[in-house]
Amino acid sequence: MPHDHHHHHGEIAGDRRVALAVAVNLALTLVQVVAGVISGSLALVADAIHNLSDALSLVIAFVARRIGRRPADSSMTFGYGRAEVVAALINYTTLIVIALYLVAEGVQRLIDPVGVSGWIVVAVAGVALVVDVVTALLIHSMSRGSMNIRAAFVHNVADALGSVAVIVAGTLILLYDWHLADPIATFLIAAYILWHAGQGIRPAIRVLMLGSPEAPALDEVVDALRAMPGVRDVHALHLWRLEEDRIAFQGHVVMDERADAQGLRRRIKACLAERFGIHHTTIEMETAGAHCEDPALVGGPEQPR
Repeated sequence: MPHDHHHHHGEIAGDRRVALAVAVNLALTLVQVVAGVISGSLALVADAIHNLSDALSLVIAFVARRIGRRPADSSMTFGYGRAEVVAALINYTTLIVIALYLVAEGVQRLIDPVGVSGWIVVAVAGVALVVDVVTALLIHSMSRGSMNIRAAFVHNVADALGSVAVIVAGTLILLYDWHLADPIATFLIAAYILWHAGQGIRPAIRVLMLGSPEAPALDEVVDALRAMPGVRDVHALHLWRLEEDRIAFQGHVVMDERADAQGLRRRIKACLAERFGIHHTTIEMETAGAHCEDPALVGGPEQPR
């Protein structure tokens, strides 16, 4: 009970940090948009749009955290934990769309340059940098164990670096009247966003597509099971992530004729839990004379299309 109380208190504290980060980012977005329009800075408006996406990403992350804590029920028998993975996918997809939009706007600015007021750009981007860093610090500790919060964290880190790029561009305009620095800064922001989004979206897609985890590898699990006394072979295997930190295993085990099915099943489950951290298992025991016809190592019987 004390552990549950401490865990619940930690979740509430985390929710409060996310809510505070949302409020700060919304206020900053409003300031950046106004300043960007007044100064004529595309990079500053681009940073403001990205900052708005930060706020929205945090809202999505906040809602997904709350949904993900719901227990399993008759309509969601695996529970709601994947709501956080869906939120991560939405946030990374949004990042990619925003980056592509910034590239298009940067190209337009190269074709049709517009004057930029450097002082306003530097001042507002400096404030934005401070807010971005504070926001990132608020959710950094939560991002380590959550794909969902990590996606929101990437938004904020990218925004912080984007603010640095905007400050550099504004300074170059002030010192050298080099207005080309504005679209170049925009391209750098877009490139950084695309790189991080590409890195983050793949694991989210892999979880949603029921892909096997990077660790443990399926070959390791197969070798461990085949080496167990009483096991002749395994087939029709499935290894996937129920959620980011929960791995599931399903498979058929062909046992020796004289093996005790219940005892062997218990040993297999214990092996999977202790050696690989797999606690959600479904195992079908078969004998050598009564197993699947033409069994494949992974997957199951072909389904009609």
